[in-house]
Order: sequence, then C-alpha cells, then structure tokens
Amino acid sequence: MRILIVDDHDLLVEGLTNLLAARGFDVVGSAADGQVGVEQALRLEPDLVLMDIRMPRCDGLTATRLLKTHRPNMKVVILATSAEDKDLFEAVKSGASGYLLKSTNGAAFIDALHGLEDGAPPFSPGLAARLLREFAILAESSQAVEARRQDMETAERSHLNERQIEVLRLVASGLTYKEVGVKLALSDHTVRYHMSEIMARLHLENRSQVIAYAGKLGLE
Repeated sequence: MRILIVDDHDLLVEGLTNLLAARGFDVVGSAADGQVGVEQALRLEPDLVLMDIRMPRCDGLTATRLLKTHRPNMKVVILATSAEDKDLFEAVKSGASGYLLKSTNGAAFIDALHGLEDGAPPFSPGLAARLLREFAILAESSQAVEARRQDMETAERSHLNERQIEVLRLVASGLTYKEVGVKLALSDHTVRYHMSEIMARLHLENRSQVIAYAGKLGLE
C-alpha cells in the first residue's frame, strides 16, 4: 500500500514513516498542512492518505472533503488526539474511511491498516459502536420525517389539515377523545370539533367509519 502522511508534527511523521516502512508499506511523501496534502495526493496518487485532523491553513476535515471531490475512491484515514463524537461524525461525513487515535499502539495501528486492505474500515476501539448508534438515531429520524411527509400527502389527498391528520391518527390508534386531547394539549370539545370536521370532509358518518378509513390510509 502506497501511503501519504499529512501531519504538521515532524516527530510523528518521522515515527510513522519508520513504522510503516518497517512493516512493508511504501510512504510516498508527507505534507504539513491540508492544502499541501491535497496537492500531494493529487500528484502522487497514493492508495491511502493518513490525515491529521488539526493543522494550520487547512484542517484535515476540509482537506478530506476537497480530496474526495477530486478523488472519490481515494482512501483517507483521519489521525486524531480527540475521540469527541463531533470530530468522529464530521470525519465520516467528510468521506473518511476510518478514524484512528494517535494514542493507538503500533501493532494495533498496523493491524488496522491491514484490515483496510481487506475492506474493513479502521476505527479505534469503541468508535465504531458510537457511529452505529448515531446511524440508528439518524435512521429513526429519517423514518419520522418520511412518516410526516406521507401524512401531509394523505392530508392533501383527503383535504384534511395537519391537526386533523394528527387527531385522525390518534383516534385510529384506539385513544379516546379525552386521551387525544391530553396528548395534543386540546380540550375535549376541540377534539370533537376536529372529528366532526374530519367526518364531514371525508363524508363519513361515525367513529367506526373514521377508523376504517384511517386503516386504508395506513394511519393506524
């Protein structure tokens, strides 16, 4: 694997270069800031860029985004002293293939790079689990947004407003008018008013028909 090291700490660059060379990797160059790192990467076409996250002039995340714009398939692994969620998530969103802490010991670091060769994204212990949790939260949020969008489309087709759709969904789920009122911070009278409006707009005669209609629309 041909590797470019982008880091503004000379001692770390020298130590990494010696470690990688001793394990059979080919270090093709180095750069002390993100801007030069991107230029070097475009010129040298390495298989992997080891990118420091904090650097002068152009930080590692900005450099990663720039590099991935020009070379989408080039692998970038972020090197960092920080294990903060913000840095980790921004690195992945920027296109990084992995995130390794500088406190990682040499053997584990080399194992991580061999894993990358085999298609396994390299992350320091515990960081991959954080990403999975974040992705799960994002997936739930996306599902909620999609459900809301579908509800609004249903409302438009049914000529119901957003509040009426909310009332319809809750009534269809089996809640009483009073329970719907508590959930939506509405009076019992207001909930009944919305239900009468829903039945009038949908040309329905009773609560059972409303629930059946909601079932057809997938609002139960």
